[in-house]
Amino acid sequence: MPARPILLAILLAAPALGADVLLPLDVRQVKVRGEIGRRIDVTVHNNLLALDAEKDFLRPFETRESKGGYVGLGKLILAAVRFAAYSGDTQALALKERLVNHVIARQEADGYAGLCLPAHRMEALWDVHEIGYLVAGMAADYEYFREKRSLEAARKAADYLLANWRRIPPGWSERTGVATHVAVTGLERSLLSLHRATGDAKYLDFVLRQRALGEWDLPVVIGRKPGIEGHIYAYMARSLAQLELYRIQPRPELLRPARRALAFLTAGDGMAITGGAGQWEIWTQDQDGRGELAETCSTAYQLRVYDSLLRLRGDAWLGDLMERSIFNTLFAAQSPDGRRIRYYSPFEGPRHYHPGDTYCCPGNYRRIVSELPEYIYYRSGAGVAVNLYTASDAALEAGGTRLRIRQETDYPSSGAVLIHLSPERPAKFPLRLRIPGWVERAKVTVSGASLGQAAARGSFLEINREWRAGDTVTLELPMRFRLIKGRQRQAGRVAVARGPLVFCLNPAQHRSLEGVDAADLGRFSLDPQSLEAVPDSSVRPGGVACRAGFWKPGYSTSPKPELTLLLTEFPDPGGAAIYFRIRDLSAGVDDELAKGKGE
Repeated sequence: MPARPILLAILLAAPALGADVLLPLDVRQVKVRGEIGRRIDVTVHNNLLALDAEKDFLRPFETRESKGGYVGLGKLILAAVRFAAYSGDTQALALKERLVNHVIARQEADGYAGLCLPAHRMEALWDVHEIGYLVAGMAADYEYFREKRSLEAARKAADYLLANWRRIPPGWSERTGVATHVAVTGLERSLLSLHRATGDAKYLDFVLRQRALGEWDLPVVIGRKPGIEGHIYAYMARSLAQLELYRIQPRPELLRPARRALAFLTAGDGMAITGGAGQWEIWTQDQDGRGELAETCSTAYQLRVYDSLLRLRGDAWLGDLMERSIFNTLFAAQSPDGRRIRYYSPFEGPRHYHPGDTYCCPGNYRRIVSELPEYIYYRSGAGVAVNLYTASDAALEAGGTRLRIRQETDYPSSGAVLIHLSPERPAKFPLRLRIPGWVERAKVTVSGASLGQAAARGSFLEINREWRAGDTVTLELPMRFRLIKGRQRQAGRVAVARGPLVFCLNPAQHRSLEGVDAADLGRFSLDPQSLEAVPDSSVRPGGVACRAGFWKPGYSTSPKPELTLLLTEFPDPGGAAIYFRIRDLSAGVDDELAKGKGE
């Protein structure tokens, strides 16, 4: 068996049955700065609070004239609840209240909370999908704000779905052209959340018996076929529900679809170097970078699955996947000012913004950004694990005492991270630091003293000692440029990466490249010796760019590059190309994520 499948088989071996090895903190325990914090802030103030909730989201639920369709009110409530809990912002809190009050006031006596005319309820495409996320949103309001009336509304809406499930006619999938699990995406997870909140077994029973979540084991379906069973968002959403069911009923077969998807994304070439996957929302593996690559909903659910598996297994490689996807594809799905959101984030050719604030991708983008504070720190036994590096503060229990932990860093502009630990009293506990697979020699010091133990890349480094207020840990992650070799359609070319960042060429920044198609930009040859990191704030404050020499397409053997171009961070809205030729491909390296694990 080739080396890559062997490595991946070891990596994807089922974890021991039982509880998570890592537990996330509540969003209210964490405050985030840096680029992740900035994205959270602009999503709250320039998107969530700037949209027209009354016109675009609430009015369709007042008129209820739809014969089928989707708005995404439940997703908006989910984001508003989390953002309000995280920020404490009075406007966010007021918006959350307005949305929740509207659902409660408009919910019908039988529990219906959707937007369809009576004759089209349940069997209209996306009606169940809309109601399912409303259940999740109202249950989240109870989880974070203990609003009992919201929990009651969630129960009434869920009971409506259970009581009226028989209205879905035989052959519904064939008539709509959409497989049932795709048409009701998110439903199982919503009902599992309601089961956890209420303890009511009927919601779990419906998920197990009517939705057969425990037996679902769909292969990765490549291509857009009837039923669109290869829909990545739907596949990952159901895999995520299975991972949550696994925590209730720890049966190894519940891990299979998520593990299969992970294998396909990495060793199977299903994921682009930027972290995004698929064309037109469905699984592909040809590494086509143009057009409808990397649906934002898919990216959001990939991150949720990575997080869920990380909590189960504690494997640092999953954290590497998370940071690659967050800093590249996820942030490329939003304008730098936060207002506009994309459906797709291709790495070759033009990118386009979605024209409105409704429907699934804008809703799922807001939701996943509201969840980012939970991906930074995790409780690890009696201690704490640091997964993502960004300026931030967190408060938690560790070693039997109250701990405040603070990161000072400009990551990912550099790999310098300073961590302050302030326990209320001296306490012994483990601090675990993710050492990325891309780093060559990480250096760690504790309160100025060398650690004296190796920091193996692609793993969590554990420092177990007695900690006192004022202790610091300095982490230095050298960020050398890597020329990552392309695969499939990108074979024979390389992409420029530094740390978790992938760089792109924005032709609008270079007068000589105006009007040059992205495919032709990929024919330029890069000088591997010329790469230089330079400050650049065109994409984000305190960002970084790559200044590089290039040769024009052709047969030149000149030793001196003909052009000096600036490559910007992938979220640059005008980015149109990331892969370039080099004269000697041996200067390239394999993608440490695509191999399955950093070596």
